[in-house]
Amino acid sequence: MLSAFLASAPAWAAPVIAPPPRPVFDVVPLGVEGGVVEGATTAWFVAPRGGGAGVVCDAGTLVPGIRAAIAKGAFGSGATPSDVLHRRIAGYLVTHPHLDHVAGLVMASPDDVAKPIYGFSAVNDALAADYFNWSAWPNMGDRGKPPLLRRYRYHDLPDAPSAVPIEGTALSVTAYPLSHGGALSTAFLIRSGDKAVLCMGDTGPDEVERSTRLAVLWHAVAPLIREGRLRAIIVETSYPDPRPESELFGHLTPRWLHEELNRLAALVADAQRMRGVPIVIGHVKPGVDSAFAARLIIERQLRSGPLGTLDYRLPRQGEALRF
Repeated sequence: MLSAFLASAPAWAAPVIAPPPRPVFDVVPLGVEGGVVEGATTAWFVAPRGGGAGVVCDAGTLVPGIRAAIAKGAFGSGATPSDVLHRRIAGYLVTHPHLDHVAGLVMASPDDVAKPIYGFSAVNDALAADYFNWSAWPNMGDRGKPPLLRRYRYHDLPDAPSAVPIEGTALSVTAYPLSHGGALSTAFLIRSGDKAVLCMGDTGPDEVERSTRLAVLWHAVAPLIREGRLRAIIVETSYPDPRPESELFGHLTPRWLHEELNRLAALVADAQRMRGVPIVIGHVKPGVDSAFAARLIIERQLRSGPLGTLDYRLPRQGEALRF
């Protein structure tokens, strides 16, 4: 298996590592956690490199994450929260309607400007029915219970993978379904030109979910890795090992992420290319008493596991990333 090669190839056999390619994407993690603590739940700003408008992949956190990113200089000098919210964020990609993925979007909506929300129709319908319904929150969308305030326009993405332009940006997106505890989640392949970033929502491993959705996704992105066109994979790792399958609740651990990445690596069949794709870890579920213990354990388990030579990144909230 390719995992054995990646983990145990002798030093003299290691390929010469080429200089990193010129960055194509700016990525800012507005939230990197998977619950328990509010103000840091999952949200990723993705834009073409150089300060243009971009999209937020999931929006569990918006304004607190924007403020944290500005404090770290991630949006450049002179940026303000309103400038980022109103002008830099041109739209939202919602993987699934769980609260830790949409709370920031809902809370910020009265102070936001008109923009689209992209998702599978079932996801958009849930947003309209469960949040923007004049009970949980005023209806800021363009479907559901009237009156419709139309701050947000739902854009249903096709079930069959097809690239859709993201309004107001130089990006496009292709959606792939994921299985999250039997519920629908989404992986978004975000393209800028011929390069791409994969932003994945919550997902369990195919074996536990009794699904083939990750297998389908890996077959779709493996050619991009072989060709050097996939710049990063953003993926959840919610819990440290060991964790019983009955308590995964549609999530990954280091063991299960390694299982899935091993399947992807076998399709890529090029160890150097596989090592060249950063695996960006998010949705870590912190403990109530410590925000960092789970993160440190997960990082150690990823780096010491059978695919430990891959380029794992565990960014902090607001940290500027370039891919």
